[in-house]
Amino acid sequence: MKTLLIKNAYLVTMDDRQREIADGALFIRDGFIEQIGSTSSLPNIADEVLDLNGHVVLPGLVNTHHHFYQTLTRAVPAAQDANLFNWLKTLYPIWARLTPDDIFISTQTALSELALSGCTTASDHLYLFPNGSKLDDELDAAKTIGLRLHASRGSMSLGESKGGLPPDSVVDSEESILKDSQRLIQKYHDAKPGSHAQIVLAPCSPFSVTGDLMKESAKLAREYGVHLHTHLAETEDEEQFCLQKFGHRPVGYMQSVDWVGADVWFAHAVWVNDAEIQIFAKHNCGVAHCPTSNMRLASGIAPVKEYRKAGVNVGLGVDGSASNDGSHLLAEVRNAMLVSRVKEGLTGYSLSNDPNRKLMTAREAIHLGTRGGAAVLGRTDIGSLEVGKCADFFTINLNRIEFTGMHDPVSAVVFGQPVRVDYTVVGGRLIVKEGQLTTTDERQLVEKHNKAAKRLLAGG
Repeated sequence: MKTLLIKNAYLVTMDDRQREIADGALFIRDGFIEQIGSTSSLPNIADEVLDLNGHVVLPGLVNTHHHFYQTLTRAVPAAQDANLFNWLKTLYPIWARLTPDDIFISTQTALSELALSGCTTASDHLYLFPNGSKLDDELDAAKTIGLRLHASRGSMSLGESKGGLPPDSVVDSEESILKDSQRLIQKYHDAKPGSHAQIVLAPCSPFSVTGDLMKESAKLAREYGVHLHTHLAETEDEEQFCLQKFGHRPVGYMQSVDWVGADVWFAHAVWVNDAEIQIFAKHNCGVAHCPTSNMRLASGIAPVKEYRKAGVNVGLGVDGSASNDGSHLLAEVRNAMLVSRVKEGLTGYSLSNDPNRKLMTAREAIHLGTRGGAAVLGRTDIGSLEVGKCADFFTINLNRIEFTGMHDPVSAVVFGQPVRVDYTVVGGRLIVKEGQLTTTDERQLVEKHNKAAKRLLAGG
């Protein structure tokens, strides 16, 4: 059983007491935290010892919504200045050319980017499978990088000919979707503590699947005890679509198809009212807040403060790399804090006039990216640095130009411009060491990925 000792670091535990240990240490055995405390109180020997003097150590970030394949279609000129529906219509025909190799290489790229930003667990939503592509391609690629993966078996069954948004060329039959979903659960899903692979059932959105598929997916997921995920209430366009197509607003539609419960989380959930927030709270639904993507597509600002006040679990997601153009989860922490403050400012209030209204703090934003994300995914083994939990964390050396003059080591990594982390550790395994990936050759990965991206856009 391998042991790892982290010492002389500034530890941010994110435990229930919100402990921060200025001269902190972690003793890790076989991938789990065995001891935590001051450096002087822990053993001084282990199979591997990292002296992280000058580093701040935080729990690994948890990404609750992504589309890995979109790393291949970043900043496509025709989609740069479009809203969601037009952005999708521009990119669907390009995505229809994806191959299994494209899924593999884009997964490696996205997970590598995430690791370099401090992410240790990621949920991905793959919802189209052209040219023989399978979710297996993503799962196989994830093993080569080493992050924990919640792989969502997405789907689209409502093509343009049936009143949906996607072209018929990228939709599948509902029978084949459900059959493959069951296969994937049986083959890959692992619910044990420390799991590296879990399957999620994730029909894409109200405007790309039928109500029958939503109901049958929920039934299948609950039969096997796996989670459910979909896009919801991302834009005002979707609200109008749902009213016209289903006679419900998006949240009401989810209720009508049995999609509320502690096993459900929604991406975005921007356009909701107070009553719908209470529905989420009552049924313990989670939300993946994607601030950068929402800004990029001009979708709006999610009511995160109201969600948290109501007791709704909220995590962070970078969303697709074609609506974010990056996979930097620490940047998402920063943007979540900043856009929350923008939303507060739009009310025209004055803090001095209303002392009960407060701005989101850096530590609250970190909570969204760690414990919030873990709660959204239904995991109790990650999200904080505590005895018995997975040894998942990242570190940043504060002795660098970007952090000069910063007077709070924790807030520094949020208020400061996002940087490449120094170490990312998953289950005691170093995925990033001294700012470099250990599980893949970054230069070769960039070369392969750019070659695939150029071929895809050229129509090859």
